[in-house]
Amino acid sequence: MGQRYKYIAIIREIFQVWVHSCTRTFFLVSPQFQEVKSINKKNDNKRPQNQGIVNEDIRAREMMVISDSGDQLGVMTKNEALDIAEERHLDVVLVAPQAKPPVAKLMDYNKYRFEQQKKAREAKKKQKTTTLKELRLSPKIDTHDFETKLKNGRKFLEKGDKLKISIRFRGREMAYTNQGREVMLDFAKKCEDIAEIESRPKQDGRTMIMTLVPKKDK
Repeated sequence: MGQRYKYIAIIREIFQVWVHSCTRTFFLVSPQFQEVKSINKKNDNKRPQNQGIVNEDIRAREMMVISDSGDQLGVMTKNEALDIAEERHLDVVLVAPQAKPPVAKLMDYNKYRFEQQKKAREAKKKQKTTTLKELRLSPKIDTHDFETKLKNGRKFLEKGDKLKISIRFRGREMAYTNQGREVMLDFAKKCEDIAEIESRPKQDGRTMIMTLVPKKDK
């Protein structure tokens, strides 16, 4: 009988270890568990970035306070600064937390953030994204094809894109490298009002390449 209970105890211990292992594996690999972790991580990223610099969140006990018009109001406690801000319907914003004493300014914080975001959007709109476009010519290109390529190339340059001109010399065309260079330089000359040569025609094996970039606004 004692031997039987001993076996039952061993089986029970093995079962408990197995249950614990399965439970741990579930939480590690379960999509639902991973989703919860992902949500918590996203929530952490959404925490406000202005903690400790506005109104009651400021930890400094004393600070140099500047009015919304730029006048120094002197060193005062946080509560004194908050009282003045409340009278003027403004916020206390820490602008130089590392200074001794820290420097705070009275302002409409929501309006300030809105203006900063607006400036950032306007600056982003003004940023020009340069794209590299490519046109392929040939050393014996006919006039019609050349004019078509030229028209397309000018469109790219006028949009602010960088233009790569290439010629691939096949077979016996290697004897016409000078002619290919002249074609490229002629192309560049007919774009000189809107573009300049960034890299002159350069041959690498059977390929010749030239790069044009839009002229900078003066």
